[in-house]
Amino acid sequence: MLQMKGIRKAFGPVQVLHGVNLEVQAGEVHALLGENGAGKSTMMKILCGIIGADDGVIEIDGKARHFAHYDEAIAAGVGIVFQEFSLIPYLTAVENIFLAREKKTRFGLLDRKAMRARAKEVLDKLGVEVSLDKPVAELSVAEQQFVEIAKALSLDARILVLDEPTATLTPSEVEYLFKVMRELRSQGVAIVFISHHLEEIFEICDRITVLRDGEYVGTRRVGDIDTNELVEMMVGRRIESNFPPKPEARPQARVVIDAQTIQLHKAGPFSSFQLRQGEILGFAGLVGSGRTETALSIMGAYPAVRVNVEINGDATTPRNPSEALARGIGLLPESRKEQGLITSFSIMQNVSVNNYGKYRKMGAFLDLAAERKHTVKAINDVRVKAPGPDAPCDTLSGGNQQKVVIARWLNHHTPILIFDEPTRGIDVGAKAEIYQLMRELTEEGYSIIMISSELPEITGLADRVCVFRSGAVVATLEGAAINSEEIMKHATTGKLNYVA
Repeated sequence: MLQMKGIRKAFGPVQVLHGVNLEVQAGEVHALLGENGAGKSTMMKILCGIIGADDGVIEIDGKARHFAHYDEAIAAGVGIVFQEFSLIPYLTAVENIFLAREKKTRFGLLDRKAMRARAKEVLDKLGVEVSLDKPVAELSVAEQQFVEIAKALSLDARILVLDEPTATLTPSEVEYLFKVMRELRSQGVAIVFISHHLEEIFEICDRITVLRDGEYVGTRRVGDIDTNELVEMMVGRRIESNFPPKPEARPQARVVIDAQTIQLHKAGPFSSFQLRQGEILGFAGLVGSGRTETALSIMGAYPAVRVNVEINGDATTPRNPSEALARGIGLLPESRKEQGLITSFSIMQNVSVNNYGKYRKMGAFLDLAAERKHTVKAINDVRVKAPGPDAPCDTLSGGNQQKVVIARWLNHHTPILIFDEPTRGIDVGAKAEIYQLMRELTEEGYSIIMISSELPEITGLADRVCVFRSGAVVATLEGAAINSEEIMKHATTGKLNYVA
C-alpha cells in the first residue's frame, strides 16, 4: 500500500535522512525503529505532508504522490497520531474529532447530530466506549488516545501512523490498544508503529524497518529476528547488558532520608522507609499505588495528610519545592517536556535556571563567563550530545533532554535526586547511558530514589526496592528478593499499615 523510496532531507547543513526506504503492506502492523535522532519522526512528517522531502518518491497503491501539506495527505488516506496529543482539552470528543472540518446543515449551522453519529460509528468500529459529550480533559489518557485514533479513522485513513502510542498507557490499556490495532489490521489498514518498548514490537508487529543516524539499515520479519539482533541493528553495536553491576550492600551507609510516617490520604495507610547515601532506592508498584505522590510529599509538592521525614538528620519537613531544593533535593519529573524543561530555552538557560543567584554580580548583571563555564562542565559530566550550551533543548533527543535536567541538579549540587520514570520515551541505547550515569552518581555519593513502571529497570538497577500498594509502602526488598515475582506479590497483596 505504501512505498517511500530514497527519501532525503536536510535542515541547513545537517543531513537528517540519507535516501531512506520504507514499504508497508495493507493489513500489516509495521514497526519503524531507531534511536532518538534516527530520523523516524522526520520520515513520518514527510509522509504526512507536514514537511517536504529534498528528494525521493512516495507511492500509495503504486501511484506516486507529493503532499504539499497535511490536508493533501489526509485526502489520500494517511492519518497520524502524534506522541504529543493534538487535542483541545475543553472541547468534547466529537468536537475534537471534527475540528476544522465540522459538518454543516444546509442552513450553515453545525450539524451536531450528524457529527455525533459519525463519531459513535467510528468508535464502535474500534470497539471502544468513550464519553462523547465530556471535555477530553476529563477523559483518561487511554480514552484520549482512542479519540486521536478515531479522529484519524474518521478521515477514512487507510495508512495509520502511531507514534509512541503506549508511552503513557497502563499495561491493561496497552493490551486494549493492541486489540484495536489487530481489528484495524483485519480491516486492511496499514499501520506504522513507532515504539521504544521492544517487547511490544514482538507482540503486535509483523515486520520491522530500522533506521540509524538517518540511514536505512534494513527490514526484517518479526519471526526472523531476536531482541539482541534488533538492538544491534538500532545502535550499531551489541549491548550485552543494559544495567551496570550493582555494588555490594552497604547497610551501615549514612541515612540521608528517614521517612518515619507518610500518610497520603485521611484514614489511609502510611509508609515508612529510608534512603541511604550512595544507593538507588527503587519505588515499584502498580499505576496509582502512590509512588510518585509519596516522593513529591517529601519535597512539599504533594499535600499529604502527614509527613514526618528527617533529611540528613533534620526533622523539619520541606513545605514546598523551594525549601526541598535548599535542602539538597532535585527532581527529574515524569514529564520532562512539561515539568522538567523549558524546551524553547537553551541548554545553558535550563541548566542555570535554579542557579542565577550565584552568577549575579554588580546588582542585576550576570557573570556570563562563569555561567557558561559551569554549564559546559555539567553537560560534559553527564555526556550531553549537542552542538554546544546554546543549543535549544527542543532540538535534543529525549535521552539528551533527560541529561540536561540531571546536569541542572549537578550544577546546583543537590546530593539527593528523585528520578520519576527516568527512561520513558527513550531508546535502548540512551537507556543504557542513563543507567550508567545513575550508577556513577551513586559511586560519587549521590543518593537516588527511582520511580519506575518497568520491572526490568527496577530489578536490574535498584539496590533496594520499596513496593507500594494503595498509597503506601508494603514491603522493602533487597538482595535476591528483588525479582519480578516477589515485587508483584507484594504489589497486589501486601499488608497495609494504619496510623493508630
